[in-house]
Amino acid sequence: MADQIKDHHGPTGPALAMSCKSKVAPSVDFDHSCSDSVEYLTLNFGPFETVHRWRRLPPCDEFVGARRSKHTVVAYRDAIYVFGGDNGKNMLNDLLRFDVKDCSWCRAFTTGTPPAPRYHHSAVVYGSSMFVFGGYTGDIYSNSNLKNKNDLFEYKFATGQWTEWKVEGRLVARSAHGATVYNDKLWIFAGYDGNARLNDMWTISLQDREQAYWEEIEQSGEIPPSCCNFPVAVCQDKMFVFSGQSGAKITNNLFQFEFKVYFLFRWTRIPTEHLLRGSPPPPQRRYGHTMVAFDRHLYVFGGAADNTLPNELHCYDVDSQTWEVIQASTDSENCDVDFLQMPSGRLFHAAAVIHDAMYIFGGTVDNNVRSGEMYRFQFSCYPKCTLHEDYGKLWENRQFCDVEFILGEREEKVLGHIAIVTARCKWLRKKILQARDRQKQVCFIFIFCMSSRGPPLLEVSIREADAQPFEVLMQFLYTDKIQYPRRGHVQDVLLIMDVYKLALSFKLSRLEQLCVQYIEASVDLQNVLSVCENANKLQLDQLKEHCLNFVVKESHFNQVIMTKEFEHLSTPLIVEIVRRKQQPPPRVYSDLPVDIGTSLVQDMKAYLEGAGHEFCDIILLLDGHPRPAHKAILAARSSYFEAMFRSFMPEDGQVNISIGEMVPSTQAFESMLRYIYYGDVNMPPEDSLYLFAAPYYYGFSNNRLQAYCKQNLEMNVTVENVLQILEAADKTQALDMKKHCLHIIVHQFTKVSKLPNLRSLSQPLLLDIIDSLASHISDKQCTEMSSDI
Repeated sequence: MADQIKDHHGPTGPALAMSCKSKVAPSVDFDHSCSDSVEYLTLNFGPFETVHRWRRLPPCDEFVGARRSKHTVVAYRDAIYVFGGDNGKNMLNDLLRFDVKDCSWCRAFTTGTPPAPRYHHSAVVYGSSMFVFGGYTGDIYSNSNLKNKNDLFEYKFATGQWTEWKVEGRLVARSAHGATVYNDKLWIFAGYDGNARLNDMWTISLQDREQAYWEEIEQSGEIPPSCCNFPVAVCQDKMFVFSGQSGAKITNNLFQFEFKVYFLFRWTRIPTEHLLRGSPPPPQRRYGHTMVAFDRHLYVFGGAADNTLPNELHCYDVDSQTWEVIQASTDSENCDVDFLQMPSGRLFHAAAVIHDAMYIFGGTVDNNVRSGEMYRFQFSCYPKCTLHEDYGKLWENRQFCDVEFILGEREEKVLGHIAIVTARCKWLRKKILQARDRQKQVCFIFIFCMSSRGPPLLEVSIREADAQPFEVLMQFLYTDKIQYPRRGHVQDVLLIMDVYKLALSFKLSRLEQLCVQYIEASVDLQNVLSVCENANKLQLDQLKEHCLNFVVKESHFNQVIMTKEFEHLSTPLIVEIVRRKQQPPPRVYSDLPVDIGTSLVQDMKAYLEGAGHEFCDIILLLDGHPRPAHKAILAARSSYFEAMFRSFMPEDGQVNISIGEMVPSTQAFESMLRYIYYGDVNMPPEDSLYLFAAPYYYGFSNNRLQAYCKQNLEMNVTVENVLQILEAADKTQALDMKKHCLHIIVHQFTKVSKLPNLRSLSQPLLLDIIDSLASHISDKQCTEMSSDI
């Protein structure tokens, strides 16, 4: 997500439409349309906005509207609408409009009776109207007539008409709540009623004012604690709530709500136990912050976090369930240039999204000062990396397996792929090499099988592992993840403990840390004694220590020792618990860095760069030059290779490489292999020209590679590389890109003429440059040149 790339506001230059004539090996059952998410992209050449760039826009002038906080903003078409809030002295009920194209402020036209001045209300857009609900009203200067509201107003953007909805229902008046629109309904969650924080949920249909009524939702699952001053955002048909003011229970938890009735309106706390130490943690707990959704991401900005006002922008990937801090582009930090600046930390500001950008307005900054500033942040929108998913599907489907693990005393069998296993685990790699050496002793049979049915499965015996925990370990090798234990299921936790034991034996540091974090997060009053006894049995001292400390906590001890499980606990463990309670050992703090091991991406990178050479089982021929590779990896990442190896495996184990009718350069081919093996998208612009059509031809899961090629070509054609890109454009018959390169060469010819590569161009390309130069010279210049002769 932290891809420092550029986005555009619309084409103003020539477009490059790159077509690709598909050419598939005979008898291969392969349809290029199988990757539904791979879209046809075209190139254009500006103007562009730098991705992840903050831009300070014109602030709101005082004669238009006051600086403010605790207000709302909504986006409608190409404008931001600001309503209400307070200026530090009075509550407000004016409606301001900011045009994002003209970057201009004005007061929005209104008629009818607007809502009373208020703050900590909510505002949403439905259809062509804005709906304002609730909030806090009264005179904050004299501290009189202060009360929460549960009224609902509609503002029609087309006419400027304010209308109050008179609605039946017993919805409690509130402020500082969450609100969103989904499935033609307004949803209200939690807030503050003047006496206590809430965590109830209500909804109302916005389709017909006459038929509208408030309906309370019976929530289920892990309902967030009562809270206020939190944001909500809808992404992928789910509502998300992050942090907020919840008294002593304030946390930095992220909760997810299922709107669908058949999900029983269920809440789920998003676990963070899969986030390894050293990886970006969730944002600090906070309140008064904003959160907006764009694409598959949630963006959290600002708020008050333990008496500080941070200004980092945090991003949560809904698909991978990971957080990161977005690094702003360098020009965001240039304070010497007008309107190029990052916002300072603030709370009670408001945010909205228009097209591919977030707009943030107002808020309370240092020294309780209200702000009238408007900021714009440029999102990036690129297809997600499917590396982990693709390898995970390879594991689930068990296609192209070439190793069979024989496990435990029961000799249960689990299939796998040598390439993935040997890339991820040195211990299993050694076992596989030993088994392969033994298999070579029956070389004649092996060669016979190769010529008839393909190589036999390599059998690897592992007596110290049982099938169930070994399969969880294998899932980790393919995906870098393990399935989170179900809450309240002791057997799930015990299974992860067995996996942890294997991780220690196989020296998989990353899996060790995952297991420890999962188990520690899963220990509760119901399972702590079972987990403790199993940890003692398996000699897992770190987990045993965690359980003992959990048991002797003041709030846990009496409840644990009164259970029946405690009565059946082994005597040595009971003694340990009693002694631990009477005399807790001193806490030991270690400053030593935690070894979190290597990731899937790191391991596959090393494998491509040479660590996997002895396990290659296919030869890729690029213009006659061989490049050893691994069938399982190619098949996992490309439906073209998957279909070929399933239906049409070349007898000599060699595959000619092309993209349509074009053979890529060696450098571009290596760039494509880096993408296949570990998802890398960094490459020179000339490689991007060769690989632009590769996602379509090779059937990658989505067009992520093509999107990066597109950006690379649009933004990075320079005087220094224009000749290399011209050659690539000529070879790939990308005529518009060739024309674009010639345009640069002509206008920068003084600089281009000094490049050493110019002399090595082919004669036809040199003639193209001369033709372009001749066309560029005007008739007047020709006349002047003739007069000089």
